[in-house]
Amino acid sequence: MDPDTFRGDVGVEGADVYWRRRVSVLTGMLVVVAVVAWACSSASGKPDAAKSVRATPGPGDTMVVALPSALASKIPSPSPSAPSLSPGATGSPSPSAPPPKPRRPGDPCDAKDLVLALQSGQDVYGRDSAPTFVLTVVSTGRMECTVDLGPRTLEMRVLSGGQRVWSTADCVAGDGVDRQMLERGIPFVRTIRWDRHRSGTDCEGKRPAAGPGTYVATAHAGPIRSSRVVFHLR
Repeated sequence: MDPDTFRGDVGVEGADVYWRRRVSVLTGMLVVVAVVAWACSSASGKPDAAKSVRATPGPGDTMVVALPSALASKIPSPSPSAPSLSPGATGSPSPSAPPPKPRRPGDPCDAKDLVLALQSGQDVYGRDSAPTFVLTVVSTGRMECTVDLGPRTLEMRVLSGGQRVWSTADCVAGDGVDRQMLERGIPFVRTIRWDRHRSGTDCEGKRPAAGPGTYVATAHAGPIRSSRVVFHLR
């Protein structure tokens, strides 16, 4: 090759173009050397990241990812845990409660199906008038049922200042049981008359009369209670 060949190029294209071409060629050679060195190091036993993941799993296969040993050793393996139980569980299924028996006509009334009401004949009673009250019990159940509406079970009380003055449960003759059959929506009605005397456990002696003032009447049958009725004695 003629030694003046490159000199002619430099003169035509300029010194800058000449050296840029030489630097580009040198850089390309360095890249080739780096690629070859990297390929050799990969072949020496270091895993290729692209080969660490299997192909896309098909149905029934499990995706497996291989991690470098240095990283995999730092990941703690999950410890088996016992199955969790709800609070109070013993590990065995609890027996289910037996289903309630179907109700039949004539069975005892359910307390939640009974409605109790109390009314006074008037608000103010003169000296010669005895207070009278109307006590009503209604069943809202679908079937007819039985309930004890005797004076001890279905009790009406008269109170004054929070103190018990009189009660239908005092001095009852016999067992005081009055079992009634209630049909839905048909009320049981009882009229109660108070003789304006106090009552108590002493049923033989003379009972003192109640004085003028304000009184409150209430009725209850077990958990069922009526509203309060306020009346006055003159």
